[in-house]
This record gives sequence, C-alpha cells and structure tokens, in this order.
Amino acid sequence: MPYRVGLLVGRERSFPEGLIEEIRRRGTDVTAAYAEIDATRIDRPPPYDVLVDRISHDVPCYQPALKLALLAGTRVVNNPFWRIADDKFIGTAIAQKLGVAVPKTVLLPSKEYGPDITSGSLRNLKYPIDWRGIVEELGLPIFMKPHWGGGWRDVHKVTSLEELLRRYDRTAKLTMIAQEAIEWTQYVRCIVIGREEVRPALWDPRHGHFDRYAKASQSMAPLSAELEERVIRDARTLCRALGYEMNTVEFAVRDGVPYAIDFMNSAPDFDITSLGEAHFRWVVEKMADLCIRLAKEGPVSPAPMRWDALLSA
Repeated sequence: MPYRVGLLVGRERSFPEGLIEEIRRRGTDVTAAYAEIDATRIDRPPPYDVLVDRISHDVPCYQPALKLALLAGTRVVNNPFWRIADDKFIGTAIAQKLGVAVPKTVLLPSKEYGPDITSGSLRNLKYPIDWRGIVEELGLPIFMKPHWGGGWRDVHKVTSLEELLRRYDRTAKLTMIAQEAIEWTQYVRCIVIGREEVRPALWDPRHGHFDRYAKASQSMAPLSAELEERVIRDARTLCRALGYEMNTVEFAVRDGVPYAIDFMNSAPDFDITSLGEAHFRWVVEKMADLCIRLAKEGPVSPAPMRWDALLSA
C-alpha cells in the first residue's frame, strides 16, 4: 500500500502541482495529491502519512484536524502545535537568546479591549506608556507590526512620535510590537526546507512582489562567503529552535551583520512567478525529498518541546 502525502492549499497552483508531479516522477511508493478534509471525527483522523499545510493560517477550521492528524502519527509540515504557539515577540526573544542578531523590540499593550474588560481588569498595566522613552530607545524610524500575523498586514513604518501615536490609536484590539528599523545595505531571504537545506538569495523588498528576487542583484552587492555562511547558520538555528520544516528567513544586513527580521513564515511564497525558475526548481526538489523521507520514516509521536533544551545550552 503506497504512502500518502496530502497537500492542504489555498489559491496557489504552481508549487503544489509542481510538488505532486515531482513526487510522481520519482517513481517511489509515495503518492501525493490535494488533501481532502471532511467533517473530522476524533477517532478518524485524516488518512495521510504526511500533510503539507499551506493554508491553515487563513482557514482556522483546518488547525484542529491537523493537530488530530499529528497526534495519530501523521507528519505535518509545519507542526501545527508549534506554529500556532509562535508570535513575533517571543520569536525575536528566542532568536536573541540563541545568538542571532535581531532589532531592538518592544511589546505594546493593546489600544482597546473587549466589553468585559474594565479598568479593574488592567490593574497590572502601568499607565501612561512611556512613548518618548520607546522612541529614544529604538530610534526613528520605527516599524510597528502585529505580534502575530503576516503578509505585511497592519505593518507601519513611522518617522515621528506623533505618527507612532496616530498609528497606535488605530490598532484597536491588536497586540502590536515596535521594532528598531535596520538601515540595510543588503537584504537576504533564506529558503529553508527540512530545517537543514538552506538556499540564501538576495531579495529586495523595495521592488514589486514579482521582482524582489529577480532584480535584487541590480540594487545590492553579492553575498560574501563569510556572510553567506552566517545567514545559513542563523537560518538553521532559528528553524531548529522553532520547529519549522518549511520556512523563509529574512535578514537585513547592516555594517556586515545580518539581523533576523522575519522568520516565522509557515506557508512561504513558493510561486514560480516570484521565485523564478531556479529557486522554484530547488524548492520543489527539496520538498519532494522531505515528503518522501518523512513518509517512509513512519508515524511518530509529536516532538517534545525544544525551547527549554536549546535555551539552556
């Protein structure tokens, strides 16, 4: 009986179809197809050996089914217990603890709360917030972003204390972080598969979505061997610590030092139109390697928590 790989996806087509075709082309006893998730019973988890999750961050009803599948022994990429526990603030703190350079980061209290929250509920919250002290510590400009989320939603670059306060006043119930802006000369995005396979590439966020890889070499110098070695090492460190099998890790390089900016992309952009042919082919081949290996390794119990062991090293 063949091993089954299921892909849980949204509107994307080039990557899932490329992966399905690559696994078929290998001619092994591993098959791949789009996953089907029915109304899930607790004693009938989705019948797959491996599930590749590309959409549960936007379709939350898949998340409990993925957790159930993992409990039943299915290998889930990425682990739903880990992914849902992550946030940008604690991720940045973990990175710093592990020796990866990160921007100075401050967690902000929410601007608004639900109707059941009164002043008595917030008795532990110091008030007023020392906004001027935050600006002096982080410097200007400052990036303000949700502590959990992606796709550049609700991310703001502010250039004054007054603008910071205006933007904060519009954040409603979101929990936000404020980060030092790294004025970079190079920007690197590392594609990481299976925590160990790392492909670093210049990536320029100032270009449009489809040109960020293609045109990066026109606006910045190539990576030195030393810098390439460091971003590969730091990308592995972060993915090992956070448990990501599929990720992109972004570094802004200032004065030769790569600062980790964005490194919790559970469903990174793998579309051929943005990656380009060479990066796309690498991703498809490495993901096929990973899925086939995980399927053949057989069912396992969920991995134990890693933070305590790594942070005490």
